[in-house]
Amino acid sequence: MGESEIMIPCFDFRRVDGFGIEEGGEAWREMGDKVREACENHGCFLIISDEISSVLRDQMFMGMKTLFNLPQEIKQKHTSSRPYRSYNGKSPITPFFESFGIDDAPLPNIAQEFTNLMWPHGNLLYCETLKSMSSKMLELSFLMMKMIMVGYDLPSHADAENMKSTSYLRLIKYHVPEERNYESEITLVAHTDKNALTILCENEVQALQVQTKTGKWIDIKIPQQGFLVIVGDVLKAWSNGRLHAATHRVVIGDEEKERYSLGLFASPKDEMKVKVPYELIDEKTHPLRYKPFNYGEYIHYYVSTLKHDALEVFASV
Repeated sequence: MGESEIMIPCFDFRRVDGFGIEEGGEAWREMGDKVREACENHGCFLIISDEISSVLRDQMFMGMKTLFNLPQEIKQKHTSSRPYRSYNGKSPITPFFESFGIDDAPLPNIAQEFTNLMWPHGNLLYCETLKSMSSKMLELSFLMMKMIMVGYDLPSHADAENMKSTSYLRLIKYHVPEERNYESEITLVAHTDKNALTILCENEVQALQVQTKTGKWIDIKIPQQGFLVIVGDVLKAWSNGRLHAATHRVVIGDEEKERYSLGLFASPKDEMKVKVPYELIDEKTHPLRYKPFNYGEYIHYYVSTLKHDALEVFASV
């Protein structure tokens, strides 16, 4: 199959039409194998799920449009000492997008604290939407990590719990460039995610590309009711390099509509140690590639260096 024909796998997790299967059964194990293979071969895959209704999704993106249209001085009130969490406006380096990062958005009061900061008189509808959307996306991320564990026939889901023990929600708006006299597409920085697993959805504007293992870029079309699942550096290290952390990027073309993107980034707590399970080490075929490391220290290293190969430099044996 040629590079232009490569298709990222898409799995049906709808409970009514697709994934109404019993945990632990043969169909469950077969799906685990498919998810594992997709993570090994592509570093990402698409899922269709009815856990998040189209109504909730529409409310989320409508609320994001209202949020990003707030005055700049209001948006700048959202600050954090942690990287990628504070409001990021249109900077000279990244003039085409702005973002918010919200730690542990599914937890009680977090969504309320954020919406009360943005809307001092309250915004109950968006508060509930934010909390519900982030909670359901976190549930999806845990299900995906359970499937990976099933695919490797590991004895328990303890590592899956650890890998998603915290999360942050990132809300992103990509602007239509004000000057349309450029001759080529605008390509934002290609990267791998530094967390464990990312669940991503977007409005109808498609602009995401994933790099294949051979270095070719392919367009990703996320279907309605769909999400893109992306393997991050943590799962690559945890799996002893068996799972592929997909390099991806956003390309802004001649689309006349603004793009809104929503990502749930599941990761270990900062103090947690990422360690390869002994079941995934084989001295002949899969010798140990990554030494145990503290997740918070790895993030600090990446933010201070911005090395594309940060995982290899920081944690390789």
